[in-house]
Amino acid sequence: MAIDLDELVTHDPSDHCVVCHAQDIVSLTLIPAAAAWEATAGLPRFSTALHGAAGLIGSMMAEGVPRADAEAALSGLLDEIEKQIAEEGALAGPAQGTA
Repeated sequence: MAIDLDELVTHDPSDHCVVCHAQDIVSLTLIPAAAAWEATAGLPRFSTALHGAAGLIGSMMAEGVPRADAEAALSGLLDEIEKQIAEEGALAGPAQGTA
């Protein structure tokens, strides 16, 4: 099965945007869970974020996604996140509850 990374990183105007839904799941469940796992396991902060992200991207590569395509998609998402951080910081101060 072909994996369409553009579909996974491009917002659509519907109420069922796959990108928005994925971002919500990550921010509401995975980020707090990663922070809790690190704290209870005595791991350095952000260790599960870094290794978890790399491991998940590695599973995409194992399914045939070229590394360059994964890196390009990730770069675009990181650009979007940086913009969100800047906007949130300008409106309400620093982000809270991040892993």
